[in-house]
Amino acid sequence: MISITMLSRADTVKGQGVGSAYNELVRMLQERFSDEFKIEINSAKKADVSHYHTINPEFYLSTLTPKSRGVKVGYVHFLPETLKGSIDLFRPFQKVFDWYVMSFYKRMDILVVVNPSFIPELVAAGIPEEKVCYIPNFVSTEDFYPQTAAEKKEKRQELGYASDDFIVLGVGQIQKRKGLDDFIQLAKDHPEMQYIWVGGFSFGKITDGYEDYQEVYENPPANLRFTGIIDRNQLVDYYNMADVFLLPSYNELFPMSILESFSCHTPVLVRNLDLYESVISGYYMGADDRQQMSEKLTALRQDPSQLDEYAQLSAKAALHYSEDNVAKIWHRFYTDLAAGQKLTLDPDNREVQP
Repeated sequence: MISITMLSRADTVKGQGVGSAYNELVRMLQERFSDEFKIEINSAKKADVSHYHTINPEFYLSTLTPKSRGVKVGYVHFLPETLKGSIDLFRPFQKVFDWYVMSFYKRMDILVVVNPSFIPELVAAGIPEEKVCYIPNFVSTEDFYPQTAAEKKEKRQELGYASDDFIVLGVGQIQKRKGLDDFIQLAKDHPEMQYIWVGGFSFGKITDGYEDYQEVYENPPANLRFTGIIDRNQLVDYYNMADVFLLPSYNELFPMSILESFSCHTPVLVRNLDLYESVISGYYMGADDRQQMSEKLTALRQDPSQLDEYAQLSAKAALHYSEDNVAKIWHRFYTDLAAGQKLTLDPDNREVQP
């Protein structure tokens, strides 16, 4: 039996995609491969593979005793660049933090990215390309699934929305890089639509733009509702009651919220970012700026057939990033690493092959 130690503090801060991805992976491995993989959480025991999900200082120290760690795997959920607009640190502290992040990654034997578009950035930072591979995120269809029309109507009524309201949903931490300014302005520009943002201040007062967002959070426009951080098992209701999911982020890796929307067959509209092209091309609507978002939302509201078209594309995307498919990839990944075998990778994007 292969021993795998998961090292993570992702659960200490609610409302983060990193925590969602971590919980999905651990659950999947324990449910599917309990007879092949022995999973330990934050254990100091000797392991065949140590998988680092977060970059906490105590985990960094554990890499100084490499023999007991086995193969060290680092999960790259972010780069220093992707945190700009998330947290606001005093500049000298920011430089130290940026150095620390890359130093942590360099101590790993192999890095797993959730988006192949970030491989060149890691290479540019001095990490050999042969130490980097790609495995996509996934979500459980038991947690995120399309509900019936009756269930959607019931949830709308429960939250005070009419069956014919056009609802635009955003999900994520309240921070500048998520494009909250545009989301808020769109709500102001379109009083005929209802806007909901699910998420809160996961980083507290060091959130970039905290004071300004706190003011809007407490006094939003009449058609904009902030739910704060909610339990993950409630999210499925919001995805289903929405007409469209909007993520106006300026910087992402591979948002779990997009996969969750796909899994609920909810149409997805995002800001056009190059990184989406390498993972979800063909499954979403893109907009260059707030004006285009406004135009597309208006068109969707006026033409339900477009909503149906993109709901079908979301359903196709959900199949592509299914748990069954990604489970095979992780099984092969851990098995080959523990056996000291070279990983089989797609030459185009370095995706691990099952």
